[in-house]
Amino acid sequence: MKFSANWLREFVDLPENPEEIAELLTRAGIETKNIEARGANIDKVIVSQITASSRHPNADRLTVCEVDDASGTKHQIVCGATNYKVGDKIPLALPGAKLPNGTEIRKSKLRGVESEGMLCSPIELGLGDDASGLLILSGDAKIGTPISDLFPADTILDVEITPNRGDLLSHFGLAREIAALTGKKLKSIPRDPKTAIKKTGVTITATSECPFFSARKIDNVKVGPSPQWLRAKIESVGIRSINNIVDVSNFVMLELGQPTHAFDADKLKGDINVRLARDGEKFLALDGKTYSLKPDNLVVADQERAVGIGGVIGGEETGVTNSTKDILLEAAYFLPASIRRTARNLNLPSDASYRFERGVDPEMVLRASQRATELIQEIAGGTPAKEINLAGKLPPNPADVSLSYDKCDRVVGTSIKPKAIDEILTGFGLIKTSAAKTTKWKIPSYRRDLQRDVDLIEEVVRAYGAEKIPGTNRSRFTPSSAADDSHDLESAFRERLSAQGLWEVRTSKLIPRSAAAASSAIQLRNPLTEDHVALRPNLISGLLAVLDRNVRAGAERVAIFEIGRIFLPPRANEHKHLGILLWGNATSAPHWRLQQNYRLDFFDLKGAIESLALPGISFRRGDHADLSVATEIFSNERAIGFLGQLREGKVDAPGAAFVAEFDLDLALRGAHLQKTFREIEKFPSVTRDIAMIVPNEISHEKILRTIEEPREPLLERVDLFDLFTTNVGAARKSLAYRLTYRDRSRTLTNEEVNAAHAKIRERLRRNLGAELRE
Repeated sequence: MKFSANWLREFVDLPENPEEIAELLTRAGIETKNIEARGANIDKVIVSQITASSRHPNADRLTVCEVDDASGTKHQIVCGATNYKVGDKIPLALPGAKLPNGTEIRKSKLRGVESEGMLCSPIELGLGDDASGLLILSGDAKIGTPISDLFPADTILDVEITPNRGDLLSHFGLAREIAALTGKKLKSIPRDPKTAIKKTGVTITATSECPFFSARKIDNVKVGPSPQWLRAKIESVGIRSINNIVDVSNFVMLELGQPTHAFDADKLKGDINVRLARDGEKFLALDGKTYSLKPDNLVVADQERAVGIGGVIGGEETGVTNSTKDILLEAAYFLPASIRRTARNLNLPSDASYRFERGVDPEMVLRASQRATELIQEIAGGTPAKEINLAGKLPPNPADVSLSYDKCDRVVGTSIKPKAIDEILTGFGLIKTSAAKTTKWKIPSYRRDLQRDVDLIEEVVRAYGAEKIPGTNRSRFTPSSAADDSHDLESAFRERLSAQGLWEVRTSKLIPRSAAAASSAIQLRNPLTEDHVALRPNLISGLLAVLDRNVRAGAERVAIFEIGRIFLPPRANEHKHLGILLWGNATSAPHWRLQQNYRLDFFDLKGAIESLALPGISFRRGDHADLSVATEIFSNERAIGFLGQLREGKVDAPGAAFVAEFDLDLALRGAHLQKTFREIEKFPSVTRDIAMIVPNEISHEKILRTIEEPREPLLERVDLFDLFTTNVGAARKSLAYRLTYRDRSRTLTNEEVNAAHAKIRERLRRNLGAELRE
């Protein structure tokens, strides 16, 4: 809700710096979202009056206005707005004025007609967000007056009010809170009404939904524009001015937090009855829409039809218009749950329902009615009835709450003197009814959120200041456990696979009957559906289901992984596995530099697994019934899983699909996340190539092991860069490796590199029978 700092100052003294107000409220748990400077302190913008208007000769959507600014010379202004009439008073920006949005006003010609300034809208003057038309000023505004006199400088606080603090949804309510937090006194409080009560004219049928209802007749009102001070106040916080009667109702709601509503009394048929709507009852609301009501919707009705939806919105047929002479002023207390339900069901939120559904102060109902009556009498010249019609009873005050000073100290964590606690709670409007170690407090009618002793302790902390409570360190250092290490490694695996372009998925641990029959999975005794009848024995089946759904949805690339638990028969032993599936194009979108789409293959899958940096990772040819290129995954010479290409018929998708799954618990043994810093090398490297022909059965891994073991001190890295099998003889292949040599303390000589390289060449000949190519 938006609050005007000038308006708040009418009730309590505030710090001059708006930031201090925001800091005070935020520390007390009332967050200030935004601070906005308002007012129209703009040179050469004055009040003017339109004395004549005609159509622009060269433009259908423009008009030419003659305006009087009390200077003795009338000005010709070209205008594009249509919401004015001759006689209206409008802000006029004269040549030389500079508006808040940066616009500089100059004499100019618009479509051939000279314009000597600009008539302004609210948004152009920084007085609101309305850009739909000109800012129509009050009729009592004096021509020639600087606009800054009508709209003095102000600060608007946009405050986030929590649902349990309905008492803060008014300027008086927030000022009362600020007074309690700062220890200052309120300058004024709403007066208790002294009007005679009349128990006729109003009936409440739905007593649960509306415990209390009041109506007061005011005769001979003169409906018209509001005075400038009233318009400025409500418009400063975002409420549009309508007429003096409606504006007074909105003003009282913003000031005291109690919504009121004015009916055209001459359009009402008989007495008022507050009842539940009939099923399907039609209601034409003030927004021009017709609503079909339900039996749980509360309505305010006369003897013929509903004239208002209780606590939400009034009716079009009985709304106040310029021809209204007599009004009936409503002020009531509605059950918050009823208003909330009605507003949600009808999708009809309003400023009134916003307050009623959070709970208004019962003791403010008649005070607000009296305040609105006095303002209407002052502004619209009405004659209020000497009696106010009432029905029902106001809800009782909240129950008393007990508070122990010792418990307060224990909960807060520091000792606060009982006298200080008493002063804080008294400042919030509570009354102490018993004096002992455990005290009893009477809760004010507007604080129904205070129900337990901890609620009172919270109030103490808000006013005392959480920043004054010394911090305590109750934790002790605990060494990292195996579970912590496992969690960190899993998180690292997720990051590495995501960096490879894979998406993590989560599939159900329960699989359908068809998949269960094919895998001998452990079945549930009482499955809820046919799709969840057994515990999954692997992750691949779930990943294939994800692939199937994505292919049907038109996906061209599926690269996914899952980390989850599987249940191995026959005892349903739990194991944590990691599963990967690759299918489709290697790139998620076409690229102009690629001549053809490259599809994901076996080596993309193998590279993704190698990116995990598992300890002692190696791959060996294996055997798997569902894989055409089956490969076993080893970590430190221990088999942990498999990878390969699914055979045809195993997946309902065009092209090859590649899968991998391994036991994560086994893979994590010996793994660690420790990273070693390594400086940028200062000395150059030297490279040598080795090309060899070997039998097909000799694997790349065996060749690497031969080159690297025993480790040559100068050898830094080995890279395979060429492989072919043509023109080298049957059952043979040619491989070429690049060996990089470096010493971290000096530059190597050719003789040193040649000697180390010769040792490796000789080892390849002797151990593998490799035929070296020169």
